[in-house]
Amino acid sequence: MIAYYLTHPQVEIEPERPVPLWRLSVVGRRRVEVMLDQEWLRTLGRIVSSAETKAVEAAAILAAHLHIPMEVEGDMGENDRSSTGFIEPEKFDAAADAFFAEPEMSWRGWERAVDAADRIEAAANRVLKDAVKPVLMVGHGGVGTLLKCRIAGQPIARDRDQPPGGGNIYAFGIASRRLLCDWTPMESFRGVDDVG
Repeated sequence: MIAYYLTHPQVEIEPERPVPLWRLSVVGRRRVEVMLDQEWLRTLGRIVSSAETKAVEAAAILAAHLHIPMEVEGDMGENDRSSTGFIEPEKFDAAADAFFAEPEMSWRGWERAVDAADRIEAAANRVLKDAVKPVLMVGHGGVGTLLKCRIAGQPIARDRDQPPGGGNIYAFGIASRRLLCDWTPMESFRGVDDVG
């Protein structure tokens, strides 16, 4: 049985709105729509999203197309960065580097990477506990990377993060908790063999 983790694609950057309320951009929506006819999607039994608007919007497009319910799991949210508020995109990479570089330290009041990793791992365990069909989790790059590190048994590190732009996916075995593939752009992902 397979679990998939998809990060939301491009968003409308709206500095006046709290980041959890940012919405998908036109480009982001189109990227989700491009993947609707992929064969692996038809195997899904559940779609579970974080509560943040951009993830919910992506999950809702997929759920509506597949005629399956979408669930929301609040503990799948991105690492809490509310202490700093909006950070200009050109400065955000340095902040993310610091977040990953010292996972047991809080960068300027952000949720620590180790705490976010514990949270997303516990949320994924709850979501996948009684899975009888493949599950798609829709969330965010930072915590998605933290979950991927936990599944792979690797230390937290930025070089395990998704490629720029969001809208990437990886898969792992639900029973084995073994990575079946690394980050792949959502448009080119074609599924994996059920070996987990």
